[in-house]
Amino acid sequence: MSEQPAARAEAQDEAAKPTPTLLEQMGGVSGLIYSSVPIVVFVLANYLFDWQAALWAAVGVAVAIALLRLIRREPLQPAISGLLGIAVCAFITIRTGSAKGFFAFGIWSSLAYCAAFLISALVRWPLAGVIWSTLNNSGFKWRADRSARLYYDIATLVWILVFGSKFVVQQWLYDQNDVGLLGLTRIAMGYPLTAVAIGVTVWAVRKADKRLVQLAAEESKHEEAKPAQEPA
Repeated sequence: MSEQPAARAEAQDEAAKPTPTLLEQMGGVSGLIYSSVPIVVFVLANYLFDWQAALWAAVGVAVAIALLRLIRREPLQPAISGLLGIAVCAFITIRTGSAKGFFAFGIWSSLAYCAAFLISALVRWPLAGVIWSTLNNSGFKWRADRSARLYYDIATLVWILVFGSKFVVQQWLYDQNDVGLLGLTRIAMGYPLTAVAIGVTVWAVRKADKRLVQLAAEESKHEEAKPAQEPA
């Protein structure tokens, strides 16, 4: 019997915890910075030495970052995801025998994400809303309202433009075999464009939530008015 109040209190504490922001779920500012360090190291080492040395340097930095986050007890998911991404990039680089192969995975990932967001918009399940609702376990009531869904359509469209532009520009640089500029563009197009897309997504979430609250209030008033309108 004594365990039930304790379990209930623990559940209430968990429910009272604030929902992590989208930036926090991505590893925070430090996670964003850490994710770019192996790319910078690769570009610099490739310029000074060759792609083999650059590759080992990038992998070594990625492993060191993962260990640092482990020691500091920071969230490991961003570090593990980054480490796996670097491993895939390293595999492609070795297979192609070219420094530009290091960026192939990111380029084609942008195309895949662009296609996924585009398809989701076409089938009326805008991915910006689906991802947000899944991460926050808030349900998909917004799909039943045209205005609320429109906000997520707009956010999804922005993500389509972001990923589409990344693919077009970086694929062109890939074909030009300009590794240095490709690396700089990867970083330059990463944070600014992603920040814009996140900003639009946050705007969409707030507008959609406000719309749902408004609809709930109107429905509540309608339900309260029903008994008064019924004949005696």
